Amino acid sequence: MIELNDLLNAPEDENTEFKEAKSSFAFDELLKHVCAIANEGGGSVVLGVTDRRPRTVVGTKAFLQPERTRAGILESLGIAVGFQIHEYEGKRVLVFSVPARPLGKALQYKGLYWGRSGDRLMPLDERKLRLIFSESGRDFSAEICSEATKQDLDPEAIEEFRRRWRAKSRNQTLSHRDPIQLLEDCEAVVDGGVTYAALVLFGTRAALGKLLGQAELVFEYRSSEASGAAQHRSEYRQGFFTWYEQLWSSINARNDIQHFRSGLFVMDVPTFDEQSVREAILNAVSHRDYQLGGSVFIRQYPRRVVVDSPGGFPHGITSENILDRQVPRNRRIADIFSKCGLVERSGQGMNLMFEASIRSGKQLPDFTGTDDTHVKLTLDGQIQDPEVLRMMEEIGEETLATFSTEDFLVVDRVYREQPIRAELRERIPRLIDLGIVEKAARGKYILGRRYYRRAGRTATYTRRQGLDRETKKELLLKHIRQNGEKGCKLKELCEVLPAENKSQVQLFLRELRSRRKVHSIGTTKAARWYPGTG
Repeated sequence: MIELNDLLNAPEDENTEFKEAKSSFAFDELLKHVCAIANEGGGSVVLGVTDRRPRTVVGTKAFLQPERTRAGILESLGIAVGFQIHEYEGKRVLVFSVPARPLGKALQYKGLYWGRSGDRLMPLDERKLRLIFSESGRDFSAEICSEATKQDLDPEAIEEFRRRWRAKSRNQTLSHRDPIQLLEDCEAVVDGGVTYAALVLFGTRAALGKLLGQAELVFEYRSSEASGAAQHRSEYRQGFFTWYEQLWSSINARNDIQHFRSGLFVMDVPTFDEQSVREAILNAVSHRDYQLGGSVFIRQYPRRVVVDSPGGFPHGITSENILDRQVPRNRRIADIFSKCGLVERSGQGMNLMFEASIRSGKQLPDFTGTDDTHVKLTLDGQIQDPEVLRMMEEIGEETLATFSTEDFLVVDRVYREQPIRAELRERIPRLIDLGIVEKAARGKYILGRRYYRRAGRTATYTRRQGLDRETKKELLLKHIRQNGEKGCKLKELCEVLPAENKSQVQLFLRELRSRRKVHSIGTTKAARWYPGTG
């Protein structure tokens, strides 16, 4: 039950509306507010209370038969509201409890999808409506484009798809199948109708220009961050299967090799991993929102590739859970990619990108700049530390171990001295057994000794491994003994163990004093510590 006092103290926002309604309130206005609040996630309409603070209960005579009002709301909007009648100092307050709209559905009244901005009623904008509709998992790519015909499909693109599908399936009968039958078998054409997936993957340039102009990918190469014209620009506005290989060739033409020495070996690592770039392109084509205007942009710089796709993450997907959840926005396109071997399974592409980055000692794929209108993916090609790659290759060869994406993520977070997320911690014992990770002092984890030895950083290994408790006390005792009759102040002793805070150093000293290893004269900061008799 909603407490009236809680409502009186609540702000008037997208989820709560206060109206005096002393004698009456228009049912038409009530429906608008209920519609808007439901679209904003649910809340309350409170009648009989002033809307400005400090709020005053004035009482209301509106809707004296609230059951009939509730039935009218259900008939008009299709949602069941609740209501409560409160008596406050002899005055009647009527509260309608409004549930959230159904998933993937926006409520409308008199042809408008009402929403709220603060305490104001206003129609929902197109961006917010698209986000709501995307929640239901509607597959736009599987829908029929009523204006498209089979003549709008490019024979060259269909033949390229046939070649790939035949190679993946090893089904030689695909060689003799009629082109339209081939597209019906992969559901690009359904009951004679051309789907939007067929246009995206097989459409002619003229057809896309007329029917789906936003299904365009623009590639630019820029030698620097400076504004101005790109050094190279290509616009691909035709079926995906006609330009996919050409796009990778354009990127690979400026894909330099980074050379690193590892012992007696020289490692040659391309700046842009082919599999990662291809997966990024496939993700952009299969997950972008084709109902939004705007093209997919791929911008290549000397050390990074940036992929910018219209439409935010699909409903329920974030940059944090993108490796664990798969919600393909255009399932029909993704299914066709799978049939011809471009992707092994839905969602695997992102895992492969993360693994490839860690294997090559590069930064993880970065989604900084992503919002609810577009996804921005940056693949950084600069190698950070090739020794991580070498260590994992060696251990994998020695133990015949295979590593999961989660294993690679643990190694990356340990290397970067970042906290290990709870869902990854179960991978740690196996990595410790393999010598890839070690447990250090104070519950921290570091990369194994062999990594630091190969990298020529054994001193760093010793520092990160840390000192055990007894060793730290021995260092304090040694310094106190060296100072003898002069004694040592606490500030000086803290400098012996710079990684410890003052309280921890004081605890070590008290433990040494209890064993008569040291004694002190004075109190607080002025105290001096001297060798003991123990």
